[in-house]
Amino acid sequence: METPGGNPKIVRSEERWLRDLGPERYRILRRASTEPPNTGALLHNAETGTYRCGGCGAPLFASEAKFESRCGWPSFTHPYQLENVRLLEDRSHGMIRTEVRCRKCDSHLGHVFDDGPGPEGTRYCINSLALDFEKR
Repeated sequence: METPGGNPKIVRSEERWLRDLGPERYRILRRASTEPPNTGALLHNAETGTYRCGGCGAPLFASEAKFESRCGWPSFTHPYQLENVRLLEDRSHGMIRTEVRCRKCDSHLGHVFDDGPGPEGTRYCINSLALDFEKR
């Protein structure tokens, strides 16, 4: 199975995901949970670099797209490349939202909202635990 661009999709057993990610990351990335607001290690990160998927390392967001939204989670105006993420309707918790997933490994990242400052008006609200940061 391949993703757009010809990259192989990552498929693992849930036991392997848990072993590779550890319980906290597994809960976010594989069980679509969320970390408490204002607790993520990358929330106030202002270094230049690339935010990668914590499950597979795919490049997801550039530091230039990060902004302070005061929502409690790292926020970005747009993904590194739109084809690296997958957007799904999420009807959990009695509301309708748009979930953001990594296209390569299908890990839950967070949600996207239409109240951002960029030209598209989007705010990708992403869990710190769903990301790894690679400094440039």
